[in-house]
Amino acid sequence: MRWPRALASQLLLLQIAIVATTVALGTLVSLWLVSQQVDAEYEQRSLAIAHAVASTPDILEAYGTADPARVIQPIAEAIRKSSGASFVVVTDAGGIRYSHPNPAEIGKRVSTDPSEALSGRDYVGIQQGTLGLSVRGKTPVRAADGSVIGEVSVGFLVPKVQETLSGSLPLLLANFLLALALGVVGSLLLARRLKRQTLGLEPSQIAALVEEREAVLHGIREGVVATDLAGRITLVNDEARRLLSLDASCVGQRVESVIPAGAMRDVLTGARPGTDEVVLSSERVLVVNRMPAAVRGETIGAVATLRDRTEIEGALQQLHTERTLAHALRTQAHEFYNKLHAVSGLIELGRTDEAVGLISSTALVHQELVDTVRGRIGDPTLAALLLAKASVASERGVDFRLAGDARLAGEAVDPRDLITVVGNLVDNAIDAAAGTPGAWIEVGLADGPGSVEIRVRDSGPGISPAHASDIWDEGFTTKRGVAHHGLGLALVRQITERRGGSVRMNTEGATEFAVVLPTGVLAR
Repeated sequence: MRWPRALASQLLLLQIAIVATTVALGTLVSLWLVSQQVDAEYEQRSLAIAHAVASTPDILEAYGTADPARVIQPIAEAIRKSSGASFVVVTDAGGIRYSHPNPAEIGKRVSTDPSEALSGRDYVGIQQGTLGLSVRGKTPVRAADGSVIGEVSVGFLVPKVQETLSGSLPLLLANFLLALALGVVGSLLLARRLKRQTLGLEPSQIAALVEEREAVLHGIREGVVATDLAGRITLVNDEARRLLSLDASCVGQRVESVIPAGAMRDVLTGARPGTDEVVLSSERVLVVNRMPAAVRGETIGAVATLRDRTEIEGALQQLHTERTLAHALRTQAHEFYNKLHAVSGLIELGRTDEAVGLISSTALVHQELVDTVRGRIGDPTLAALLLAKASVASERGVDFRLAGDARLAGEAVDPRDLITVVGNLVDNAIDAAAGTPGAWIEVGLADGPGSVEIRVRDSGPGISPAHASDIWDEGFTTKRGVAHHGLGLALVRQITERRGGSVRMNTEGATEFAVVLPTGVLAR
């Protein structure tokens, strides 16, 4: 048989087959139970008639006559006809019949074993006799002294019993048809509901959609995390597991139980609303968006997408450094032209001594800073960064100082982390000091036997005690009007912790940030 292609049709036919089979089996079981009940009723009925016959006084008195059959046969036949029994057989102690529906059988031994009743016990069951298969009951006939002097066997032929059973068949058949009709109607309703719920799609189409969804989710470069209304993770693709360091067991768990406390958890749970939120996760900088997920106009949860900006952020840091250097060069060039014009004017006025003095003082100040940085800072990239930051600080009216004991003898093995730490600390210090009277910042670098210490101090207003514990959290900032601030100190802490170092803040007097990185940062 070829099954219909439609899922609803397949399900309908399968359910009808199951219902029909179940109802048929139920009907057969019911029929068997009714048959057993009818047999039991006829057995008890036969035994009751046998008891009545065995206790009939005329029959008991006939046992003492010379010809008991002459008296017992008419009585037994009368009882048989009045009770509707198929036979009423009375025997002597040897099983010889005194009565039988067929008079020719009188005087012969019964065809079935009479030992049960002749031993003084009742018997019920189905046996094959001279008249055919019958349901019968047997009981002993006792004399006045209690001795067994014969037996009475009463029975109903099986066809007659089946006539009674057949009277129950219409009701059983009606129940069968009713149950089958209800099952078919229920199957039709279920098939229609299934078709609506599957949007009319067939199994192959549903399987193709699921496979396509899995391929898309696990093939895209963005991480995807879906949660339900209770905050449990219902879906996470391969990229999201990689970015968040999760395993497959996270599905079904609450976000709070698999994501550590921080900005990432706040975004995924909705505690921190917004779009394109830049957060840190382990060693990665991620851009996270969280949007509600709705089905048929009803919100069922949320979907968060994660974009890895770690490499981009590194490139931006390098670009920022290069732009800072370029800006510093433009500033110095602009300053050089201004002073060059001043020197030219002094020469034209014939004031050569003042011109020479201006040139000397300018060269002395600039060259002194360059010589100091070049002589104390062994890594050229870091030295260039400090000179660029000095120019930026000068432009913003902040005096840039290199601490008297600042010294870094070796070159950085990988200058990126060192530049990130120094650059972020110096930028924050310049922002804090700019605009204050006598603004200054001081950078200290100490190359110890087992570590490198970086200290940055500034003359800014300091950190409010209310914010002292928040400044290390990604996304927290007191700056306004600039996007994606609040990552600098979080990156500093992340790099320090990843390298096994330490970071601290001191607000007594001038605000100071100190970072200690273990040996391995510099090449010896």
